[in-house]
Amino acid sequence: MNMRRMLAAVLAATMAVSLMAGCGGSPAPSSGSTGGSTPSGSTSSGGSGSTGSSGGSDAPAKTFTVGMECNYAPFNWTQVEGDEYSVALESAGYAGGYDVMMAKALADKMGATLVIKKLAWEGLEPAVTSGEIDAIIAGMTATPERQENADFTTPYYESEMVCIVRADDALAGATSLADFTGKNVQGQQNTIYDDIIDQIPGVNHMTPLASYPLMVLALQNGEADALTAELPVATGVVTSNPNLAIVQFEAGKGFEADTTVSIAVKKGNTELLNAVQAALDTIDSDTRTQWMTDAVSRQPANG
Repeated sequence: MNMRRMLAAVLAATMAVSLMAGCGGSPAPSSGSTGGSTPSGSTSSGGSGSTGSSGGSDAPAKTFTVGMECNYAPFNWTQVEGDEYSVALESAGYAGGYDVMMAKALADKMGATLVIKKLAWEGLEPAVTSGEIDAIIAGMTATPERQENADFTTPYYESEMVCIVRADDALAGATSLADFTGKNVQGQQNTIYDDIIDQIPGVNHMTPLASYPLMVLALQNGEADALTAELPVATGVVTSNPNLAIVQFEAGKGFEADTTVSIAVKKGNTELLNAVQAALDTIDSDTRTQWMTDAVSRQPANG
């Protein structure tokens, strides 16, 4: 533990210059736009490119600008009021969720001020490539295609793939993919949740939608018979919608998919990647699991 603290101290000192380049060099936001504290007490802000000071110094603090949907509970969501777990958004409201807790902790460990930008899912990769944001922390899997355009940390969370169905449907008792033959199954646009649907024999692969709130509405309206999701997402959806149920598959009878999620940075930004990875390595698996449990319990009813 002493060695880790020494390493963190050295890293914070040596990365002071490199992170200014890696994080776009934006000065810190003013205290007036600060959100709640991180799990370990870091400063957070809702706007990118504002100025401020850190630790009583006249020098501007570095920022760590993170992009996420803020519409993918329990990983991330938008809430009306701020709390100790949330970060103010530039436009309106606050970002909350597991990804926010992770981003706050990483920013704290890197000695940076956190800025969160709310972006559509399909806008995240272009934003990190252009430098609009420094990192994507949004429940994103490091697929081979994405690794062509961005660099990724090791996974920060891993789950399992399930289906969400109406609780009063016979599918609530399903145990294998074969039970969904001939059914209308829907996933999220441009994600593995959509890609894996064709593993179901004889499935009616519906047109994917942009977000889970839209997908849940389609399921409740009877347009879809099932939605694909990772277990934490499904748990959050069902918690907010008790008329829905989760289908977990028997061993060897479910989806084959990579359910790890990682943090993406701009391709070639090795300094930032190493800094984020070093900070991530200090957060143990038990802490990560507990944060997800907490996020599921706190997500808004409409999350």
